[in-house]
Amino acid sequence: MLQIQLEVGPEPSEVGRARRWARSRLAGSGIAADEPLTETLVLLISELVTNAVVHTGRPAVLRMLFGPGGAGAGIVRVEVADRSAVPPQQRRADGGDTHGRGLELVDGLADRWGWQPEGAGKRIWCEVDRSAPVFTTVVHDSGAYDPARAVTNTT
Repeated sequence: MLQIQLEVGPEPSEVGRARRWARSRLAGSGIAADEPLTETLVLLISELVTNAVVHTGRPAVLRMLFGPGGAGAGIVRVEVADRSAVPPQQRRADGGDTHGRGLELVDGLADRWGWQPEGAGKRIWCEVDRSAPVFTTVVHDSGAYDPARAVTNTT
């Protein structure tokens, strides 16, 4: 199993740095920049790092772990460990809310996710199985999601 990690500071600008770092490490691990998996993993990383930065105000550690077979096959696991013992809370955001969708996105995009205590803090993790089909939804020009017109692709 290959594991790489990045220490993340408590500033919001660290989220962008974590995304850039993840993209470069994914490319270096054999996951092409144009693969749907890359965008999914970067979004998952963005959400988990944002939660750590916004809700704890403390440094965190981002880890990516590539299961047997390296990045080209198997499971890709993303973990964010922070120094807050407060458990994550999945909320259901209302239409006008500007926050509260992070773990809902993680739940929808990852094959599995969870959390566990770690030292004085916690570790939130999610996994994406590279052998599972990737589903993408196309939103049409109006910007409004119309299930009757949505196109779902598997690759």
